[in-house]
Amino acid sequence: MSITKKVSVLAVGLGMVGTLAACGSSSDDAGGSGSGGSKTVTLVSHDSWAASKDVVAAFEKESGYKVKVLEDGDAGQAVNKAILTKDNPQGDVFFGVDNTLLSRALDNGLFQSYEAKDSDQVRPEYRTDQDKHRVTPVDTGDICVNYDKAYFDKHGLTPPKSFDDLVKPAYKDLLVTENAGSSSPGLGFLLGTAAQYGDRGWEGYWKKLKANGVKVVDSWEQAYNEEFSGSAGGKKAKGDRPLVVSYASSPPAEVVYADPQPATAPTGVADGTCFRQIEYAGLLSNAKNPEAGKALLDFLLSRTFQEDMPLNMFVYPVRQGAQVPEVFSKSGPQAKDPRTLDPAKIADNRDQWVKSWTSLVLK
Repeated sequence: MSITKKVSVLAVGLGMVGTLAACGSSSDDAGGSGSGGSKTVTLVSHDSWAASKDVVAAFEKESGYKVKVLEDGDAGQAVNKAILTKDNPQGDVFFGVDNTLLSRALDNGLFQSYEAKDSDQVRPEYRTDQDKHRVTPVDTGDICVNYDKAYFDKHGLTPPKSFDDLVKPAYKDLLVTENAGSSSPGLGFLLGTAAQYGDRGWEGYWKKLKANGVKVVDSWEQAYNEEFSGSAGGKKAKGDRPLVVSYASSPPAEVVYADPQPATAPTGVADGTCFRQIEYAGLLSNAKNPEAGKALLDFLLSRTFQEDMPLNMFVYPVRQGAQVPEVFSKSGPQAKDPRTLDPAKIADNRDQWVKSWTSLVLK
């Protein structure tokens, strides 16, 4: 997702059902009705949606549907609100539920079945829910520890490469991460440690990490742009932590957004700390304009859109054969051996892991 905007809050109280359900769109402004009529398709997303104007315009011209994008807060908030308003949804398609929260969406009946055109072109490792086709994989990326190259060069210190390295005395008080209960990358990092050390080992690892001075903040925005010493935002805020939980795609974003652009990224990635994230889109249950929603899902898997994503949302395409710009692949290559967890295991353990993590790390 776009490094400039990616902040994904998960902990939205499900006790707010009444309040959020009341916020659901009426039939007058939901996708497929209102001023756009049947020729409007509404995409509900987290705040990190981004696409080139000409690419969207080409879809609108070819399909005849005008795209309306409703950015509905951080990823976790958007997912929970979509669940709570599913009987009267705000749009036709939801984009941005990832593999850490997928089970919550599916178990609550957020999506209806639709097999998008070119689904057979999705790389096999990213396919899921193949029997019901309730979601379509759209993009993938890696949550990893990033490091400030200048800091490590200045101090003659080798950057960490693995989870094990992060608990060594040499890296004491250097790492900032996000709250696993309120941040998507924070949760991804926790899941990465669970995958690395197992059900019984991850808590012991976090005890060591806490003893080694890890700092926890609420959001990616705060961690990366305020606490991290290696980002453009970090320099302005005088961040003093040279290690941060972010994305493998953060270094190419530092290159693309710099003026002038540097030959190499000022930040690097600890490849042995990565957790693989996959994002999905789906046709919302009770969508007002399901045919338009189906056309939009087809578009999200098209080669045109898939090749447009890297330099807009700073993620990798899931479509086989989709090309990635050199500036992206050079500065932000995918992890060679990322940690992964079966979605069913995440579903069974996520809430308890977050509860245990909160008690262990924040108290």
